[in-house]
Amino acid sequence: MVADRSPDALPAGLTDPESSSSRGGVQSVDRAITVLEILARTGGAGVSEIADEMGVHKSTASRLLSALDARDMAQQDHERGKYQLGFGILRLASSIPGRLNVAAEARPFLHALADKFQETVNLAVLRSNFAVNVDQAMGPSALATSDWMGSLTPVHATSSGKILLASLDTAERGQILKESGQPALTESTVTSRPALEKQLIAAAANGFATSYSELEIGLNAVAVPVRDHRGVTIAAISISGPAFRFDPKAIPGLLEELKQTGEQVSEKLGYRRR
Repeated sequence: MVADRSPDALPAGLTDPESSSSRGGVQSVDRAITVLEILARTGGAGVSEIADEMGVHKSTASRLLSALDARDMAQQDHERGKYQLGFGILRLASSIPGRLNVAAEARPFLHALADKFQETVNLAVLRSNFAVNVDQAMGPSALATSDWMGSLTPVHATSSGKILLASLDTAERGQILKESGQPALTESTVTSRPALEKQLIAAAANGFATSYSELEIGLNAVAVPVRDHRGVTIAAISISGPAFRFDPKAIPGLLEELKQTGEQVSEKLGYRRR
């Protein structure tokens, strides 16, 4: 008995190379993107975890991670054996002309703040549900603190992330938080959505957001928005330092200076307050 075939079907035993190749290529791309999304959501995952979540064999997950690693889209923490997003993601983000202009215009202001307050100053943009630090200036007292350049930091636990979230509408914000979650990074991390929303409303009203030991124990930070010519928040400028010496609300003139800097950089980008 001969099986039914459509008029366009190929003879038994033969396949369409172009069609098979296309399907295989699309599947590979889809799987690679899924791996990146898992790494973005979890902050780091092992081969077995990724294989289980995707429903594929460990060897498949391993091949995908190796390919992403080769392109610097993922990197392995050899101490923990887990993978996390690589700096190649940052390079893709930095290739966007608008963001490059922000970094160029903001750089002298970042250094001025770092020199005056002697702490670490960062410029961050929103990318792949993270606050990505694309430029940094470090004051004399900041030498012992972390180098945040290129870091992908969680939006719910950082001052920059909160400022960037506060500028979004409810639907956009909800989608990002749904995908990224609000994992507890320290005992002070805000893991409640209503509590975070309350902070975001305050940030939008006051023009700044703070983080007190929410990302790392003993690390405080404050951030303000940077707006483009349309008035859209496209970046955040933050100052951070160790809690024993850095309380942004207690340092005379810091909040005013930081907000003024955000406005000055925004004006460089064509923003005019109405």
